[in-house]
Amino acid sequence: MLTLYGKPDRLCGGLSRRSFLTIGGLTFGGSGLGLSSILRAESQQAAGSAPSSTTGLGHKAVINVFLAGGPPHQDMWEIKTEAPSEIRGEFRPIPTNVPGIQICEVFPKLAAMMDKAAVIRSVVGCKDRHESSQCLTGWISTEMQALGGRPSIGSAAAKLQGAVDPAVPAYVGLAAPAKHAPWSDAGTPGFLGTSYAPFKPDGPGMDNMKLNDISLERLRDRRALLSSLDNLRRDIDTSGMMAGMDAFGQRALDVLTSSKLLDALDLTQEDPAVVERYGDGKPYKYQYDGAPTCNDHLLIARRLVEAGARCVSLSYGRWDSHGQNFDLVRDHGTKLDQCLSALISDLDQRGILDDVTVVVWGEFGRTPKINASAGRDHWSQVSCAYIAGGGIRAGQAIGATNRLGEHATERPVDVQEIIATLYHNLGIDTATTAIVDPTGRPQYLVDASPVSELI
Repeated sequence: MLTLYGKPDRLCGGLSRRSFLTIGGLTFGGSGLGLSSILRAESQQAAGSAPSSTTGLGHKAVINVFLAGGPPHQDMWEIKTEAPSEIRGEFRPIPTNVPGIQICEVFPKLAAMMDKAAVIRSVVGCKDRHESSQCLTGWISTEMQALGGRPSIGSAAAKLQGAVDPAVPAYVGLAAPAKHAPWSDAGTPGFLGTSYAPFKPDGPGMDNMKLNDISLERLRDRRALLSSLDNLRRDIDTSGMMAGMDAFGQRALDVLTSSKLLDALDLTQEDPAVVERYGDGKPYKYQYDGAPTCNDHLLIARRLVEAGARCVSLSYGRWDSHGQNFDLVRDHGTKLDQCLSALISDLDQRGILDDVTVVVWGEFGRTPKINASAGRDHWSQVSCAYIAGGGIRAGQAIGATNRLGEHATERPVDVQEIIATLYHNLGIDTATTAIVDPTGRPQYLVDASPVSELI
């Protein structure tokens, strides 16, 4: 494993604060690709960086925040004050800076910037499945499974739009490891193949990702690197895997020979006041088998899109509140209020909020009736979402549920409509854009149009 020496401070999930101490932790999609197999693509390394825009970000991006486990819709953006106590729960609504819109009391900072965001109170089309697939692709994980599944937004954007900068992957997954693996799923490339998988800075252990006795200073020395090549017989490969590994390897080499990605991941280079404003989300509570509340991941996501990433996905907390629902929401919600409000303010102050779409949602909602453990169970009939940036028409609440929060009564918004909106904000028209699958058939990204109220 190639180790870089520096300040050993670490971020949430094990990310190094200084120059990414262990290069062996850098992985693409958890494929297990070793550095000793990447150098055939060295001669194809792209030179230079994409030209930067004098205003704004210079490209469009998405930050997809997955609230793994299923957040309680009626305890976030649409408090049911008129429902009976066994349904209403403990929270009270607070006014926002948009007249007529109220949200949960645990979100005072977000309430003060409601004019920069929109809440969707009537998300439908969810399945009772503990996985991130619908929030990352618009489809359940079994869709087109025989061909590898549907590609995530980031993978599709990488395929259709390419990298902004060869040293920065178009798609980055920051999902912290979780015992329940689907809750730390950063997304998959589906039928597009491994070369479009998300780059995972804190992926699973890459024990075979080694350059023995080669320092960082010698990394660009082709002759030294060639001495580490394995004897993999690419000439007899008929599966196409080697081609994907070559593209994979080229991306890895671009990363390892540039400091741009490492700098984006290094929060010691950030203004300490900004880091403090986001917070760290600690102490981690109610985590169990899910993701921690990594506030710093939202700050890293902002730094990554500034560096050139088109899509960054992450998991935030564990919202599967079968018990202690209200204590959990007070903990997770208050921390989310801090880091999400900081992210939106940060993007706005930097003049790039219109270029970056931030979406926050989970796989389904929670039951209207509170159970005997003061929790709420799975409820796929309706869910919710929060969206900001990307040039949307902000300052509105879309849709509504009935008095008990059981189902959508006003403007049901399908999951795929939200995904289509994210594509639209990236500059991809889902009505006309298709990607050819391995059988040669064109596949549309989703079967829905963007949310018309937002664009």
